Amino acid sequence: MTGIDTDRSKFWRSSRPYWLQMLAEGIILVVLGWLALFLPFFAPATTLNTIIGWLFVVSGLVGLVTTISGRHGPGFWWSLLSAVLAIAVGSILMEWPSTNSISIAYLLTIFFVIEGIATIMYALDHRRQLSGRWEWMVASGCVDLTLAALVVLGLPTTAPLAVGILVGINLVFGGSAMMAMAIYAHTARFPKS
Repeated sequence: MTGIDTDRSKFWRSSRPYWLQMLAEGIILVVLGWLALFLPFFAPATTLNTIIGWLFVVSGLVGLVTTISGRHGPGFWWSLLSAVLAIAVGSILMEWPSTNSISIAYLLTIFFVIEGIATIMYALDHRRQLSGRWEWMVASGCVDLTLAALVVLGLPTTAPLAVGILVGINLVFGGSAMMAMAIYAHTARFPKS
């Protein structure tokens, strides 16, 4: 078997069968991200944490469904961690809708750090399986780690408006990276051996 045949075989076993689930998840994450970006301007501050919590829970549930349906794909455990983490953080935000901004800042910092590491590890699993466009996921993980640093730098003054913007950025970048990988998985061609 030539190197190209081995690459083709790895690729078809990794992301190719799951491209549509990845694309759907990416689109949903981008839509949720845009909601998180704009809702803070329209929602009352007293309900904003609950709304952001619901966005986290929905994104986590979507991730959980696509992860379980693609359980043989690369990065399964990292994707599962990410989905469960989003559901947990969303549930916490919904339970403590009026908690002070410092508690939310700590929660978001922990979320962004774990999410960033999980996303980068997910990307590296895809790289090993030659899934393609894994670099987008690394960039998304780096954005998450940057968001964690921004939250830490602005810890005492994190406003509800900033929470929506940071979560929106996280979801838009993650969804865009997922869409890029899905499109590559669907359209990639290998040269004839």
